[in-house]
Amino acid sequence: MGSGIAQISAQAGYPTTVLEVSKELLDKGLQRVHGFLKSGVEKGKISGEAHDRTLALLKGTTELKDLAECDLIIEAVTENLPAKRELFARADKVCGKQAIFASNTSSLSITELMTATSRPERFLGLHFFNPVPLMKLVEVIRTIVTREEAESAVLDFVRATGKTPIRTSDRTGFIVNRLLVPYILDAIRALENGVGSIAEIDAGMKLGCGHPMGPFTLLDFVGLDTTYYIAGIMFDEFKEARFAAPPLLKRMVLAGTLGRKTGRGFYDYSQDPPVPQDQLTA
Repeated sequence: MGSGIAQISAQAGYPTTVLEVSKELLDKGLQRVHGFLKSGVEKGKISGEAHDRTLALLKGTTELKDLAECDLIIEAVTENLPAKRELFARADKVCGKQAIFASNTSSLSITELMTATSRPERFLGLHFFNPVPLMKLVEVIRTIVTREEAESAVLDFVRATGKTPIRTSDRTGFIVNRLLVPYILDAIRALENGVGSIAEIDAGMKLGCGHPMGPFTLLDFVGLDTTYYIAGIMFDEFKEARFAAPPLLKRMVLAGTLGRKTGRGFYDYSQDPPVPQDQLTA
């Protein structure tokens, strides 16, 4: 997510600095940007000039102090409240008072994050979608103390990157996950109850509802551990059964079958095309 956000920022003409915890991870992220841009040139989607201009505006660092002059800080670390709060607290001491802070969290409370800083009125959520260079939507999440000028500046930034912002308030799950998470959890329950197979449920939602991918393909793409974690946060907040993780999801996460990133989830990605794992409910 971080590399994608950095890429679209630089493509929009903003000098952009990427902060990572190690040189190895920094190089990996920048290589991902290089690869995406190179592919875009080869496919004729971006010009060679745009490729070079983007890379010239992009630099990496492992030192927090190098963000001191930035006007907008977008955090995209692991979905962990203490980790995010710790980073924001350190950045708050380094960055200028004019800087706006934003979190790319998909589920955590923006209000809880902002209290780690001395700039709650210049703090909000910016929830991008993966893969960032391709997905057009960004959720802009305000708190009850976010100043209008900070939100307006962030909306301008989002539009400058070619994305469409939608405004929402700081309620767990925001708009998209508030609706999406119960849907994909219900797909797992339908599988557990024998309503249909993995492939049949996926095909039903693709062909019957016009979704670009079925719920199990989407789960594998997002990561089963990520979905499990988000569902837990939403269940803790609302105490509603529709947000409770189904037993099958829990078992798969405990077993380490997390989707594409581990090579196996609801589909086995060691084969092409991927094979549905129908034995999961046997």
